[in-house]
Order: sequence, then C-alpha cells, then structure tokens
Amino acid sequence: MNLKVSKRKTGRTYLSIVKNYRDKKTGQSRTSSVKSLGYLDELEKQYEDPIAHFKEVARKMTEEEKKKRKFTLNIDMDEELEPESDGRKNFGYAAILKVYHELGLNRFFNNKARNEDFKFNTNSIMLLLVISRLLSPGSKKKAFEQKDRYFERFNFSLTDIYRGLSHFSKVARDCQRYLHEQVVENYGSNTETIYYDVTNFYFEIDQADEMRKFGKSKEHRHNPLVQMGLAMDADGIPLHYELFPGNKLDKETFRSVIGAVRKNYDTGRIVVVADMGVITGDNIYYLTGGKNRNGYVFSFSIRGGTEAFKEYVLDQAGYVGSHGKPVTEDDEFKIKSRRIAREINVTMRSGKTAKKVVYEKQVVFWARKYADKARAEREELVKKAYELVADP
Repeated sequence: MNLKVSKRKTGRTYLSIVKNYRDKKTGQSRTSSVKSLGYLDELEKQYEDPIAHFKEVARKMTEEEKKKRKFTLNIDMDEELEPESDGRKNFGYAAILKVYHELGLNRFFNNKARNEDFKFNTNSIMLLLVISRLLSPGSKKKAFEQKDRYFERFNFSLTDIYRGLSHFSKVARDCQRYLHEQVVENYGSNTETIYYDVTNFYFEIDQADEMRKFGKSKEHRHNPLVQMGLAMDADGIPLHYELFPGNKLDKETFRSVIGAVRKNYDTGRIVVVADMGVITGDNIYYLTGGKNRNGYVFSFSIRGGTEAFKEYVLDQAGYVGSHGKPVTEDDEFKIKSRRIAREINVTMRSGKTAKKVVYEKQVVFWARKYADKARAEREELVKKAYELVADP
C-alpha cells in the first residue's frame, strides 16, 4: 500500500492510502482507495510531518496484510488413516462442470428458483444429480451419500433432494427448450434428421397407479412401468422427451413427441428415424400427409409384410454387393431398393378409417454376420425348447 498525494483544483493537497492491483479481466494495473486521510494543511495541525507519518502507516498496513495471508500447516508424517476412512476427492468432474456452465444450467435453475421459498439451492442439487448420473449412476440416495467425493459445497439434505424433484418436474419443458437453445448457440445442432425411440422404467411396487401401469417391459420385468419417448438430433443429442403411462404402446407416443419437436424447436423439414414399433398409417400420414412434406426411415419386419413384398425380398434379381456390382455367393453383404406407391390406413377426425397412398423408397439388405447371429439365437431357443420337453 502507498500514500497518495493529490493536488485538488482548489490548490489544496489531499492525502489518501491506496492499493495497487491487477484487473483479472483486462490484465491492466488498477488502483483502489483504502483510506481517505484528509487535506495536508489540516493534518499538519496534528502531525509534525504528515507525509512521512502516513508513509510509515501505509508500510505497516502492507506488512499486516502480508501476515494475514500467511498460514502454517503442520503435518504429522507418521499419522495413519482410520480404517474405512476415505479422503479421496474426484477431480474428473471438472470437465462436466465446464459443460454445465457453458450451457448456462446454473443460471437457468437459479432463475427458476428465484420466486420460490426454498431453504436449499436447487442448482446445487441438480449439479450433484448430473455429476452422479454421468460418473456413478444410481439412486438419489446413493448420489447424496457420495457428495463428499467432490470439491463442491453441497449444503443440503437427502430430504431436500426429494423435495426438489417436484420443482424440476415443473420446469422440465422449459429446461429442454433452454438446453436446445444453448446447444445451438455453443455447439450447433442438426435437426434435419430426428432419431426417435421409446424406453421404459420399472418400479418395484405391488400395485399400479395412474401413471405406473403394467405394460411390455424392455427388460422383460413384471413390474409397473412408465414409458418415455425421446427425440434426438442428428448427432444423438437429446432434444425433447415426454413420459407416458406404462401401458401406452410405442406407436401411440410418436405424434405427441414429434409434434412438440416440430412446434417448439424450429426444425423446418425433418426426416424421422425410428424402429418398427412406431409404424402405423396414422404416424406416416402425420409426417407426410396434407401440407406436411416430412420424411421417415422406419425399420420393417419382412414377416409382417404383404406377399408381394416378401416375393420382392426373396427375388435375388437387383441385389448388389458393397462394391456396387451384382452379388456372388461369396459376398458378405447385399442390398437393393425400389420406389413404390403403397396404401396405408389412416384414422380421420371423424374416427373413420380411410385409405391413403404414400410414395416411399423401400430398402432391403442382407448381411452374413447378422444372418449368422440370428441363426445362432434361433438354435439356442430350439435347444432350450427340447430341454424343456425332456425335463418339464
């Protein structure tokens, strides 16, 4: 710290103690006032030499500040950790933290909680849940129990986490749209192609309720389920999701989720890629009918096709290998395609069914590795069937 002697417009001299520092943003040297002393002519009435006196005061203040910065750390080199103790900290989550702040999630959750009467920090809770989900997936309870693995100050209870879930559910739609905007701004997003899939979550409860209902489990479990329809952009970045009762069929979730994507995410024309679970005339017409000119790439079961389609698949004419030439017996892969007009059944607003014509490109392919895998799976099922017959 230094004594600053300033000449005022009135001709009088003013004394103050100042401190020099470097601006973190610009890197330039700055000066801040620490203590205002007064005019020199008035100070001369109290001190024989005010300038010399306050230079010494500034020097002592600098020494005192340096002393405050120092600390002594004593380490017992023979000390041992207690059994079962764990003093390790995770530093790898710093990469997650960087992306979390780049996306402005801290700003979003702090703003959403501004008018709420919470006794806990919702952004801090969400940060822990995100880190835990990426590094050590588990329950909310497990995430809370492992919170001391990180350098963050997570000052909340497990009960606070559970209370915060209702708030997160309330702002989920806004969060999804906000996240997409941030992804577009920071990294860019390709929404010309939309990937759509449905999964479900099971609950270990005895009785189903309004949302958790018995349905077809992806893990073949006999528990009440909740369905989730998820739409992703061309890079596999999630755009939008919705939850449905567990007995909702995959095909019945399609229009709700894709409709929200088209409405809220400024997508323009899209091509939706999905598996055969969403194939219905209604879903296809929803994308292509009327003024809609969207596209789709849906997988399709040969077994469920028409006789004409099966004949086309089994007819070896038109197949080419990965080299683009007609196939031989040694080829590991073959493919062919055609454009065709196909009739589909569409449910009208009146509830009646009408036939509509769609023009689509059908692509058929065969791969030896996939065929060998399918054959092995069939043989395993046959083997189990014989064993069951022999020993019921």
